[in-house]
Amino acid sequence: MVRPKNKIKESMRKIVAGNWKMNMNYHEASKLLDNIIIARTSIPEDVSLIIAPPSIYLSEFSSAIRDYPKLFLAAQNCSDKKNGAYTGEISAAMLSSMGITFCIVGHSERREYFGEQDADVNAKVKALLAEGLQPIVCIGESLNEREEDRFKAVVCQQIDGALKGLSKAESSKIIWAYEPIWAIGTGKTASSEQAQEIHAIIKDHLNTIGMDNQVPILYGGSCKPDNAKELFACPDVDGGLIGGASLVAEDFLSIANSF
Repeated sequence: MVRPKNKIKESMRKIVAGNWKMNMNYHEASKLLDNIIIARTSIPEDVSLIIAPPSIYLSEFSSAIRDYPKLFLAAQNCSDKKNGAYTGEISAAMLSSMGITFCIVGHSERREYFGEQDADVNAKVKALLAEGLQPIVCIGESLNEREEDRFKAVVCQQIDGALKGLSKAESSKIIWAYEPIWAIGTGKTASSEQAQEIHAIIKDHLNTIGMDNQVPILYGGSCKPDNAKELFACPDVDGGLIGGASLVAEDFLSIANSF
């Protein structure tokens, strides 16, 4: 039986997503989810929470959040293949059957450690859309690309690659997460001015290529309780893709309350 998915309302553009990466054993992860569920009522009504735990926990967590409409689940990755002899892979159809709503693709760690290219991201986006999931597509530049003033070209190229062969209607289902790679896990953070600049560039580029530029764009570079309010005040920053701070319920919810 296909589990029902929590559906995000189109009017809800304020999103805080927590990417737990490869952290926490089962007991630790369950406790964190319980703490988020308990404190969920403290966040504003127009803010949606997306939680991306390790895939091994998705099935149980899907059942746990079924009755909480402000909470959503995302996978951290998926295969671009529908099925077959691909040991260790997880398909979009499998995620859909568990009631998963979102899936992160193109994260900088997938690109760096596993050699994923724009074409791989595009194939995964298509696989997810075919199964009714919403992709959270990560884009962003390295420190060298930033210092060489190539960040705009790099980000726009990644957008074009992810959208290849998609229609405007399909592009409207994508959530973008801008992650300055130089600010992930380094303690560095893009200033609010830098974040707003690149988010505006993303919107302008989507408009230029005829795609939906009203989709949410999240900031994904060391967003924490002490800088979230300033970042979220930017007109083109619609929320955050949170890494380390999402592993502490108090910090994650504090960020969600920064709008």
